[in-house]
Amino acid sequence: MNIVVAPDSFKGSLTSSQAANIMKQAILDLHYGDTVRTKPMADGGEGTVDALLASSAGDRIEVTCTGPLGKKIKTYYAILENNTAAIEVANIAGLVQVPPSQRNPDVTTTFGLGEVMKDALDKGCKSFIIGLGGSATNDGGLGFLQALGMKAWDKEGKEAGIFGKDLLEVNQVSFDRLDPRLEHITIKVACDVDNPLCGEKGASAVYGPQKGASSKQIPIYDEALARFAALIEKQQGKVFNNVKGAGAAGGLGFAFLVLGAKLISGAELVAEASNLKEAIEQADLVITGEGQSDEQTLYGKAPGYIADLAQTYGVPTILISGSLAGNLDVLRSKFHGCFSIITKPLTIEECMDQAKQLLYNQTKQVMHLIHSLKI
Repeated sequence: MNIVVAPDSFKGSLTSSQAANIMKQAILDLHYGDTVRTKPMADGGEGTVDALLASSAGDRIEVTCTGPLGKKIKTYYAILENNTAAIEVANIAGLVQVPPSQRNPDVTTTFGLGEVMKDALDKGCKSFIIGLGGSATNDGGLGFLQALGMKAWDKEGKEAGIFGKDLLEVNQVSFDRLDPRLEHITIKVACDVDNPLCGEKGASAVYGPQKGASSKQIPIYDEALARFAALIEKQQGKVFNNVKGAGAAGGLGFAFLVLGAKLISGAELVAEASNLKEAIEQADLVITGEGQSDEQTLYGKAPGYIADLAQTYGVPTILISGSLAGNLDVLRSKFHGCFSIITKPLTIEECMDQAKQLLYNQTKQVMHLIHSLKI
């Protein structure tokens, strides 16, 4: 049997690459002669670069850049085949990099993202895959664009700083010194939200609180993002702020739209980059999974996307996740079987600690059943 194993991460316990390898080993240990291809998945958030490296040819590139709090950090991105750079915002300006006590949009920046893009440009990259998930910022991409050459000034003509608080004072921008290489590249951005830049469904109102924005700061940032967008749109002669996804990652979606990027589903983007479609076409069975599955799994999450793709080619799909919740009949409408790795009473801590063994055991059990029934 030709099997494609394509799980998302089991957040807090296993990366998608780890989960895929555990599933593969469980299948091979049954000695049924199965062929297993692993295609770790991600949705554009934490783990996107690792998933792409695990499922397609490429090199991990170590780099030093400005972190979300303005201090230099060591991080990495990937250069895949065809000179494609895969960059993850969570690795550069991520919420996980900022201690809860220091989360405040005033003191965070996206400057490092621009630095990493320039490093990739210096290495000859012509196309970019950007994972937007997990940002700690709400600066509309101010720092990011400045790192790429955009200039910004306040009302007094003083050059603006690179932090969120500096966005509040921006009164003029110029793209005259924007890196000219940006005109000759393609950018695909993993974006699974449809929020506009501003308003009640915008970046500040919806995502600001998780980044430390207070109730007082939210309307201030919403207004600042609107002014910033108006300045840029006047120069560009185009309107970007109301485009779906412009409000993603604290307005980074808007900044990428300004650069001509295409915003697409994170699962679709990773699947395309890892040649998942071709693998599924040749498969007899697909196995996917994630930390917790419920009705939302079918709306934009990687397992739901995989099930739809497999259904197109008439390939059955099995879901093996950390836990199952909600209306399982909805999940069964897409998956041929839905299984939780939890088979006995355990605390949350025990589940997290034992995730590797639990996933191994359940995968083995499911595959033994499939072979026994000759499905």
